[in-house]
Amino acid sequence: MKNTATNKMKFLTAVMAIASFATTICAQDPLAPQTGTMKGAVLKGRAPVNKEILRVKLPKAEEATLKNGLRVIVLENHRVPTFSMEMVVMSGGLSDPADLHGLAGATATLLREGTAKHTSRELAEQLDTIGATIGANSGLASFTTSVTSAGLVENFDQVLALFSEVIRTPKFATDEVERYKSRTVSSQGQIRGSATFLAQERLNQAIYGTHPASLVLPPADGIRKLTPADLMRFHDENYVPNNAMIAIAGDVTLKEILPKLEGAFGDWKSGAAPKTVIPAAPAQSASKIYLINRPGSVQTVFQIGALGIERTDPDYAALAVMNRILGGGGSSRLFLNIREDKSYAYSVSSNFNSSKYRGTFVANAPVRTDATEGALREFMSEFNRIRNEKVSANELENAKRSIVGGFALSLENPAGRLQNIITQKLYNLPANYWDTYPQKVESITVDDVQRVAQKYIDLGHLQIVAVGDATKTREILAKFGTVEEYDADGKPARTAAKTGQ
Repeated sequence: MKNTATNKMKFLTAVMAIASFATTICAQDPLAPQTGTMKGAVLKGRAPVNKEILRVKLPKAEEATLKNGLRVIVLENHRVPTFSMEMVVMSGGLSDPADLHGLAGATATLLREGTAKHTSRELAEQLDTIGATIGANSGLASFTTSVTSAGLVENFDQVLALFSEVIRTPKFATDEVERYKSRTVSSQGQIRGSATFLAQERLNQAIYGTHPASLVLPPADGIRKLTPADLMRFHDENYVPNNAMIAIAGDVTLKEILPKLEGAFGDWKSGAAPKTVIPAAPAQSASKIYLINRPGSVQTVFQIGALGIERTDPDYAALAVMNRILGGGGSSRLFLNIREDKSYAYSVSSNFNSSKYRGTFVANAPVRTDATEGALREFMSEFNRIRNEKVSANELENAKRSIVGGFALSLENPAGRLQNIITQKLYNLPANYWDTYPQKVESITVDDVQRVAQKYIDLGHLQIVAVGDATKTREILAKFGTVEEYDADGKPARTAAKTGQ
């Protein structure tokens, strides 16, 4: 029976993966970069887009609220007999105590590692038997924690029972907590061996200073301090029904599963969860170059960025279009210039991210060491070009087609649609936000693109991080500005003023 259920789940998963290959990318943030190349491609004979296509009417989710305050969202899709489920707890890494960064993440990770009824192994065996999954995560700079699950509808009752058990009655056994701490701290050494990580860490620190978003990894000292009591206290204070919502998409209806949710969560007692304080992003310092020395490196890994926008910013759609032109895919300017024309790098991209505080604009590429100067000049050239010159009508049209087309494909994915609904709820966006999103994109003009480029590609506050062999790049980078040098452990090494060009 175990093999039958598991094989059935694997088959359906494979079918769904093939059917939604293009939609998995599109369910991501539209401001994120896409992959592939369009060099040399010429789009001919394109049929004009019927403006009626832009007027979508999305399937509406049904909603309810349990007596204890737990909000319920159900999005029906009866094409495949599966479901996906997500509990969003409105507390995350931003709720961590100052001396225990990583507490929310540890609490989420260890939910599955044993409950009042089952050990970690027993949970894993039961989930494997029915081909289901349960996972949880919370980022260091997140204001939420997500607990997710998926499986076959025929096993919904069994999965819901385990899902409720994991959320409501985790044990946080001492041996599991100690294993987590040891594993987390020991893995940090390996993570710090990545040039991309070092670049991201230094860029976040340069942009955010003491803001929680400056953290990419939880400090090891804080992880070592964690106790089972700390995790249980965080859980009991924050994992309460009136501080959460549960969203379910798939071959289900609200009418049939609401009684089941009442049975699983109806006696969950509400509580007064501490209010998460979301600090504003700090004022930006003047542009500077940070060089992290990795002796013998054959590449220079660039991360170049500045502050961006909050998720509710009205410039969101304009930035999506501008970024698609600049560095959001294989037909973008950065990609065609730095990779295709100059062959400085295998990959190059740019993206904006956003939250309830200002996110970042980041452009990045790993380039050959001997291409360090040329690549940085081309980055700056493309930044200046999109700021100072209006994009062509063809570039604008192609970018908008790409975004709207990707969004339309994403609507075929129930999980993607559910994430849209969760986003709308988390950020209090208008109820028709996603219905009108294609029209918002289509309304963007060349003037809008230039305006947001000038505003958010902030050259006066642009922070440039380069990870590579300092003996080969130090003098080159000094041509572009003041260079602060660090070792791979993040310790300051030296500072050199701009040498001129």
